Order: sequence, then structure tokens, then C-alpha cells
Amino acid sequence: MAYTLANLQSDIRSYTEVDSAVLTDAILNTVIKNAENEIYREVDSDVSNFYATSNAVIGNRYVTIPSDLRTIRYVQLTDADGKQVYLDQRDPSFMAEFYETPDTANGLPQYYASWDENFWVVSPTPDAAYKITLAYTKQPISITDSTQPVAAPASLNGTYVSNKYQDMLLYCCLKNAYGYLKGPADLLQYYNTAFRTAMASYGVEQQGRRRRGEYDDGVIRTPIKSDSPSTY
Repeated sequence: MAYTLANLQSDIRSYTEVDSAVLTDAILNTVIKNAENEIYREVDSDVSNFYATSNAVIGNRYVTIPSDLRTIRYVQLTDADGKQVYLDQRDPSFMAEFYETPDTANGLPQYYASWDENFWVVSPTPDAAYKITLAYTKQPISITDSTQPVAAPASLNGTYVSNKYQDMLLYCCLKNAYGYLKGPADLLQYYNTAFRTAMASYGVEQQGRRRRGEYDDGVIRTPIKSDSPSTY
């Protein structure tokens, strides 16, 4: 069953045998958000991949980070001839050594680095308004969100994780809920183990099976033990 926010809250209360007087909606929303963040941080999921386009500013090496960015995956520029160029990632200290006059427009950027929580930086400083394509990992919408998307909010329609990986989300919420309730250690351990098992299979699917093609890599095969006829 795909989860809506109401269904997930109801199941957490049912499993823990605690009513809404103790596990209020506000508390459960925090429990659920913490569970979602743990899942998103541990597994590089396709649902978190996003792309944004902008243009470089001549003489300005700083580029504003999107508000929902978690990590930068790669940066691509389009030069004056329409050719796509991929930038290499470096440390900020490398930028200073590579180009000592960062406030002077110099050419097509070759490198990028994370600068702070608001900006990433390129070098050399752009001499034209090159088109930038930023591929990044974004903060997915939480099932607790009742406003986005506007036409079908996540709290009513669910999310990628709540619709397809209900067991993993529920187990993570339960281990967090039992931690909050200071519940029995054996149940806390049980749901933590159940969550880790579900998370492992989720990781195999997201970072393994979804990123290999049958034509290029062949069908996944499980080795089968077969005794030699000479053993009979």
C-alpha cells in the first residue's frame, strides 16, 4: 500500500501502540522528516537527481547555489561555438593558485569548487555569459509537505519513497519513534535491523541495478552451486 501522510502516521501509532495524545502530528512529522533525511543521505537515489540552467556573469566567478542543493554532481558549460565543456572539480585553494586575479574576466572556466553554503566558484573568471548546466542532488519533497506540488501535495499523494519503498520508510520511522518513546530495547533493535536490511536492498537497486544496462552488462546472474558428477 502506498503511503499518504495520514496512513503513515496511523501505522506508526498502531505499531507503537501509542495514541495521538503522545505521538502528536507535530512529533510524528519530525520523526518522519528525520527518517526521510537519513534515507536520502545514505543512498544516492535517482529521485534526488536534478538539473538547473543559468548563465555565467562576465567578470564574476561566483555562482549562486540552488536552495534545494545537497551536492553537486557535475558542471557543464556551453561555449561561444555551442560546444559542451565539462568542468573539473578542485579545492577552493587550487583556484587561487591557478588564477591569481580572480576579479578579472579571463576566459572559459575550466574548474569549479564548492565555496560556501551560498556559492560555488569557477576558474578562470568568465569572459562571456556562458550557459551553465548544473547537475546536482536536491532535497526531495517530504511526505509531510501539504503545499507542494501545488496540484497534488505530497502529504496526500505520497512521495517516491513512500509509494515504492513503504517498508523501508516505515521501519526507519518506527526505530526513530521507539527512540523518542524510550521504548523496549529489543523492539528498537528489531526495527533498526529491519530498516538496515531494507536500506541495503534499496541501495542495491538504486546504485546498482538501475545504473547498469542489460545490453552492456548482461543479465544479473546468481551463482548456483552445482556439484561435479564425479562426486556421485
